[in-house]
Amino acid sequence: MTYLERAMEIKEELIRNRRYLHERPEVGMELTGTAAFVTERLKEMGYDPKPCGKSGVTALCGDPAGGVFLLRADMDALPMKEKSGLPFSSARDCAHTCGHDMHTAMLLGAARLLKEREKELPGAVKFMFQPGEELLEGAKDMIAAGILENPKVDAAMACHMITGYPAGVIGYGKGAVSASSDHLRIRILGKGGHGAHPQTAVDPINIGVHIHLALQELLSRECDPFEPAVLTFGKFHGGDAANIIPDSAVMEGTLRTYNEKVRERFLERIREICDLTARSFCGRAETEVLSSTCVLHVDGETAEAAASGWKKEKLFCMESGQKMSGSEDFAEVTARVPSAMFVVGAGTKEECRAGLHSPEILFNEDALPFGAAAYAAGAAGWLDRRKAAGKA
Repeated sequence: MTYLERAMEIKEELIRNRRYLHERPEVGMELTGTAAFVTERLKEMGYDPKPCGKSGVTALCGDPAGGVFLLRADMDALPMKEKSGLPFSSARDCAHTCGHDMHTAMLLGAARLLKEREKELPGAVKFMFQPGEELLEGAKDMIAAGILENPKVDAAMACHMITGYPAGVIGYGKGAVSASSDHLRIRILGKGGHGAHPQTAVDPINIGVHIHLALQELLSRECDPFEPAVLTFGKFHGGDAANIIPDSAVMEGTLRTYNEKVRERFLERIREICDLTARSFCGRAETEVLSSTCVLHVDGETAEAAASGWKKEKLFCMESGQKMSGSEDFAEVTARVPSAMFVVGAGTKEECRAGLHSPEILFNEDALPFGAAAYAAGAAGWLDRRKAAGKA
């Protein structure tokens, strides 16, 4: 029996797990209930799960002597009200609108599939159930807690749902596939005063406007046209009254690039432009990076090894050169070990109804067994190829 055939047999279990998680979302790094649920399900399968970091969970299947392949799923939700109308919608002030409940349910399914064939594996599969992906903190936390060690991880793989593609489609790419992300906060310090007497004040809103305009020139005049970058400010706050010049203002936004050298250069220039622009108007600017993750780079050999497992299973997989301007903190793993990333069709545009992070989004649960099988078969494919190469 193939992994996909077995995944189809446990489809109802996958759906139950997904719906349980969907009704009870948690955000950030403290996923107490989610971690407890994952731990209990793994124990029922015969695993000995361990906590890792603030609320991550890990477990091991197979013999590490033949190599260790890590499979990761993110578990956190988003701080938004759900408007899907589903009978199992979240009743909390947060919701799984990015599909992390799907990821977690699929990896739990893969854990069952692999445990049932543990003796056939020519190596080991390590599971990484991670909090805090939306904060870009969870992967770093679990890495610091030792997820890539004891036993040492040789390669890794993660997945993400993708809307607009029917359930059953598995996609993968190579090279830089997801942008870096740096969450910036710029605090502009001026001098408050009466709106009727601006000459007695230093207007931080005026400074902020000039900073915003100046920073856009980074993209148009200092960025190689063949090295795309995105700099977006979604928050600009200053003042409380129309006739009062405030003491300070705050801008927050994100920088995204596909090239680490471009990223480092832009972060340096952003600080410089903010500082010099503010000083030219007699104010000050303090630039802070609140959170960040690097470019997600897929290793070609690891991707092909995983794809060999999918093809063996007759899973419909396709290679694509498409990049995502969104960010994914699995990049922290890809920066340390050879890694692959695959996407799972979440449903057609009509089925999904909206895009990721929308309160109205729907995910086609028919995708669950395909994702579970892709996790398991990809890991098995990598281990088989490693053994064939004489590295086991």
